Amino acid sequence: MLPPTFEDIVEAREFIKPYLPKTPLVRIAKISEELGCDYYAKLENLQPVGAFKVRGGVNLVGNVSGSSDAMESVPRDGGWVEQAKDAGGQVTLITASTGNHGQSIAYAGRLFGMRVIIYAPAKNVNESKMQAMRDLGAEVRQYGDDFDEARVECERVGREEGFRYVHSANEPRLIAGVGTIGLEIFEDLHDVDAIIAPAGGGSCASGICLAAQQLNPSVRVIAVQSEAAPAMWHAWRNRTLDPYPTMKTEHEGLATRVPFEMTNKILWELLADFVLVTDEEINESVRLLARHAKQVVEGAGAASLAAAVKLGDGLRGKKVVGVLTGGNIPAERFASLMRNVAG
Repeated sequence: MLPPTFEDIVEAREFIKPYLPKTPLVRIAKISEELGCDYYAKLENLQPVGAFKVRGGVNLVGNVSGSSDAMESVPRDGGWVEQAKDAGGQVTLITASTGNHGQSIAYAGRLFGMRVIIYAPAKNVNESKMQAMRDLGAEVRQYGDDFDEARVECERVGREEGFRYVHSANEPRLIAGVGTIGLEIFEDLHDVDAIIAPAGGGSCASGICLAAQQLNPSVRVIAVQSEAAPAMWHAWRNRTLDPYPTMKTEHEGLATRVPFEMTNKILWELLADFVLVTDEEINESVRLLARHAKQVVEGAGAASLAAAVKLGDGLRGKKVVGVLTGGNIPAERFASLMRNVAG
């Protein structure tokens, strides 16, 4: 499969416009003062499923129905082969997710009338995200110790049962849909200097890179990942797709061991910088966004601010956008973080 183009992102914006809102871009005064820059948050936590991924889900799933897309993206023997529709002509979508990607496919599946099966890890999951996927009508099957084990089983079942497998990153329409975030940022802040995006599978950062390359190549797009799950950082630094042996982050939106080809190849070409932060630095950013932006944010969504804090003087005097990718944090975790305020 070929990666998406800027034209695909523009087309995706027109397609998703009737279904999803444009999200606000807000300047956070206190954080701007503390960082010495103009810091803006792109509030993707206000999307219908509470996360940015729904943009890609709607764009992909909405274009599967009645098209040749219904027969694409089935992994086999290290490559991709076409796969038939279900018996009776119905397309069943199958995917793997720790939560937000799964919610996006479930939401879009309900919107366009498709069956959705989601594989998730059996351990260390965000139960509120599991229930949200079920509430959207998806069948959730939990398997393995982490996302990558669930993904491998998902791919096996999809291949054997003839379902339309939806990869969480290696999907041009998914990346194009997420890239619409970049279009909105440039519309609202044309003179932005830097955009920081969390990276789990890399769809957000890669989609924004494609938009920035066309609209203003001088803008620095920066990715951020937890140092407790640095698979993508290593892939970017070493130009390799080798799995990373460990993944210990508590923030499930960043919890991957295996870097994905399509998003990484875009990032290798276009990404300006890649930052690692600790889980505790992410937790502190959850607190900062709650106090100063009045936003409830999950760990992956707060990672962009954690990177801005770490970059420090490198952003001083700049106009900086941090993509607040999601707000689906369990209530008990959020309450615990707010009780344990760093001194």
